[in-house]
Amino acid sequence: MTKMKAYREDLSPMKAYREDLSPDEQARFDEQRRADAAHPRQFVNFAFYKLDPAFRRNVPADRRARAVEELAGVIENAKHKFLVYPYSNLGIRPGVDFMLWRISYRLEDFEEMTAAMLRTEMGAYLDTPHSFLSMTGRSIYVDEEGDEAALDARHKIVIGGGQYVFVYPFVKTRPWYVLPAERRMEIMREHIQGGKRFPSVKLNTTYSFGLDDQDFVVAFETDYPQDFLDLVKELRETESSTYTQRDTPMFTCIQQDLRTLLAHVSGVEPK
Repeated sequence: MTKMKAYREDLSPMKAYREDLSPDEQARFDEQRRADAAHPRQFVNFAFYKLDPAFRRNVPADRRARAVEELAGVIENAKHKFLVYPYSNLGIRPGVDFMLWRISYRLEDFEEMTAAMLRTEMGAYLDTPHSFLSMTGRSIYVDEEGDEAALDARHKIVIGGGQYVFVYPFVKTRPWYVLPAERRMEIMREHIQGGKRFPSVKLNTTYSFGLDDQDFVVAFETDYPQDFLDLVKELRETESSTYTQRDTPMFTCIQQDLRTLLAHVSGVEPK
């Protein structure tokens, strides 16, 4: 049985916690569960880590090199179960050293992986200053064709493989949400058209409503940081930006080989 098939079958016994559902309410609930099973959404986590400098100062180099291998093994083991992408923040932003972009159909996968990381020697020196949790889902501002492949694609993250990724939480003002849907659609068309003028930048938008502090988490992938800078500058001039409440902190991340990344953070020579 494939992981996807097992996941979809696991959704079938989900029950409502109210026992007094009307026939219409029960029908809507059942329909939502069928939709979940047909197009399951992914959990997405951007976890940022900071290594305590005491690890580099107090742990001998040979032990640090072994600790890199130990932690790399734990992360690679997790990659056999779900998607994990490593990025470096070293020397770019104070307070964080590296980021793991994690994508799974099980929220518990993130907890289990983190627990395994903490059991390693290097894990005992790791802090997590920032961690953003979200889920995939379709945007109401993007036209839908409605076919099976298109609907499934909206619920999956497909990493573009850009050398750089720019990540930040995003919160809209409350007045935005009480605008008529047609007005919001009109404003977002201008915003979307602005983004299309930068085809070298791939946007991944995920949704955090109720799961975390922000409304969305956005991750822009590109090989050209200058294009992302120009894109953000241009979007600042759209009407949509007037409804932004918060879009910080912003993180610039460099895609990097896992062992090289951990070696750099640990102060040892990469193998």
